[in-house]
Amino acid sequence: MPDFRDITVSQSVRFCDGSHIGNDILLLDEVAKIPIPREPRRMQCLLLAMCLRGTVSYYVDSVKHNVEPGDLIIINQGRSVYNCTLSPDCRGIGILVDYKFFNETIKSVHELSSLFLFARNHPVFRLPKERFDFIYETFFRIKTKIDEPENRFRREMVQAMFLAMAYELSNVIYSVQAQNDSCNTRAEEIFTQFIKLVEKHFRSERRVGWYSEQLCISPKYLSETIKAVSKRTPNEWIDSYVTIELRMLLRNTQKSIKEIAQELNFSNQSFLGKYFKEHTGMSPSEYRRS
Repeated sequence: MPDFRDITVSQSVRFCDGSHIGNDILLLDEVAKIPIPREPRRMQCLLLAMCLRGTVSYYVDSVKHNVEPGDLIIINQGRSVYNCTLSPDCRGIGILVDYKFFNETIKSVHELSSLFLFARNHPVFRLPKERFDFIYETFFRIKTKIDEPENRFRREMVQAMFLAMAYELSNVIYSVQAQNDSCNTRAEEIFTQFIKLVEKHFRSERRVGWYSEQLCISPKYLSETIKAVSKRTPNEWIDSYVTIELRMLLRNTQKSIKEIAQELNFSNQSFLGKYFKEHTGMSPSEYRRS
């Protein structure tokens, strides 16, 4: 995997062999080419992938996901992805889409945008066979059209076919959303609100009490609720986000450890070092050298 901090279409075009239109959209007909790394990287594009054979496991924002044949993967912008492991027989296809191109393509259909946002909390779907076949066939139709650079309307035709794929995917997402809405609980709502707050504020706030104040509930109730829904404590969730960010900053920037401590609101460099070693077993300097 190339050593860059963010996963973008432009970076992936440079390092992956696939069909593409500029830095707008990249199609990869072999899952091993999809740039999901071992070390944490931030997604700055939309990734759609389908597993055809074998298995895949990967982490998104500290949550592990397992993928089997017939599953669809959706990873949205801003998510941290890492520890991707493919079985030896794994086969699949993937699409990376720049968000400017994506928003331009679906600009006339507001509902599609909201449905893809719903996928943030449901990054793996099992597709019914007829939906799976449609998306698979559309993928190769798009690929064929991308590989016709002399076609005057290539970009517009790719957008039209991608929009058809997006509609098909959104129909599946809509079904999942309807099922979840019917059985959503107060505890799940609190968990969702908590994770949204952590994603936005973990760089400056690590106190469970602060998050409980924002949600207008007691720290004890928050802790019991998050533990019941996710099997992890609020502190474990917060620490996971902070540790992932530290790993990305140490691995992929030239910032000093002191600068990183300031950026993530640690009182000093020494405290950051103790925190990082407690959660990874290595000092920041050891991790950076590794």
